[in-house]
Amino acid sequence: MKAHEIASSEVGPEQRGWVLTADLRGKDRKRFLRKGSLIDDAALAEWDRAADVVLHLIEPEAGDLHEDVAGRRLAEAVAGEGILIRPPVQSRLNLAATRKGLLRVDRELLLALNRIEGLTAFSLLDKQPVLPGKIVAGVKTTPITVREELVEEAERLVAEAGHKPVEVVAYEPQRVAVFATEGLNDKMRARFREVVEKKLRWYGSELTDLRFIESDAQEVAATLQEYLDAGAEVIFAAGGNTIDPLDPILVGLQQAEAEMVHFGAPAHPGSMFWVARIGAVPVVNLASCSMYSRSTVADLVLPTIMTGRGIESEDVVQLAYGGVLDREMSFRFPDYDVEEVDEPDEEE
Repeated sequence: MKAHEIASSEVGPEQRGWVLTADLRGKDRKRFLRKGSLIDDAALAEWDRAADVVLHLIEPEAGDLHEDVAGRRLAEAVAGEGILIRPPVQSRLNLAATRKGLLRVDRELLLALNRIEGLTAFSLLDKQPVLPGKIVAGVKTTPITVREELVEEAERLVAEAGHKPVEVVAYEPQRVAVFATEGLNDKMRARFREVVEKKLRWYGSELTDLRFIESDAQEVAATLQEYLDAGAEVIFAAGGNTIDPLDPILVGLQQAEAEMVHFGAPAHPGSMFWVARIGAVPVVNLASCSMYSRSTVADLVLPTIMTGRGIESEDVVQLAYGGVLDREMSFRFPDYDVEEVDEPDEEE
C-alpha cells in the first residue's frame, strides 16, 4: 500500500479505489464517508459535498486486501460450528453463537493467528456456556489494507490444525437419573426436584427418575445398576461425605465397578467434588444436595457432560485457572433463567 496526503478538493477519478483513514465530513458538518471507506463512483458523484480538508488516503497495491475483505476471510477461518459471522462494524466482525451450547476455544491456535502481522482474533474464555445471540469472538485487521499472503497464512494454520479455533458445541438431550442419600423432609424434596428439573430442561434433557434412598452401600450399588438398566445416560449422586473413604456412596460406586474420573476439584467453594464413570455413563457428585444452589462446581462440569462428549480428569483439572468462584466468576455459570440473548454490535 501507499500512503498519500491530499486536499479533498484535488480528489478525482485518479483516486478511485483509494481508502480513507479517517471520517470525512461534508460541508454541512454531517459525516460524508466513514474511515475505511473506498472512494468509489458513488462517492465521486457527490464529492462536491465534501468539506475542504486535507485527507490521508491509502492507495492499495496489487496483493492488498481491504480490511473488510481480509476480516471476512479471517472470520471464516476462525468461526466453527454454531457461530454466525456478523457484517463488519468499523472493520471489526463479531462472531455470535447461533445455538445454546458450550463455547470451545483452541487457545494455542488463536494465539498463533494473532502472531501474524496485522491480524487480530479474540474470544471469550474457553468452556463458557453461551446462549444464541451471544457475541463469543471477534476479528479485526489493524491496518486498513492487509497483504493477502498474511491472510493466506492464517487460513493455512487453521487448515493444518484440522479444526476452527472457536466453536459452540450444542448440548445433546440426556436421560438423567438422580438419587440422594440425604434425609430430607417433603418440602425440601419437592424443592430439590424442582431445581433439578429446571436445570435439566435448560440443557434440553429430562429427569427420568429421582429417588431418596437409605445411606447404604448396597442400596447405592443396586440403584446405580437399576438406573443403568433403564437407560440412564447421566447419573447424579446427591449427598454423602467425600472425605470419608467408607461413605456409602463411595463404597457403592466400588461395588458397581465404577471408575473414579477425578476426585476433588481445584475450586472454592466446592473442592469436595468428584465425578465417576460406569462404562460411558458419568456419575456426578452433588455434595450436600448442592443442586439447591445456582452456582456450584457441578454447574461448571455439567455443560461439558451435557454435550454428550463425556468427561475426563483434565476437564476438572482445568477448573483450577479461575477456580476462585467469587462473584466476578459468575459469567462462567449457566444462566438457567435465560434461553437467548440479543447482544448488539457496538460502534467504535
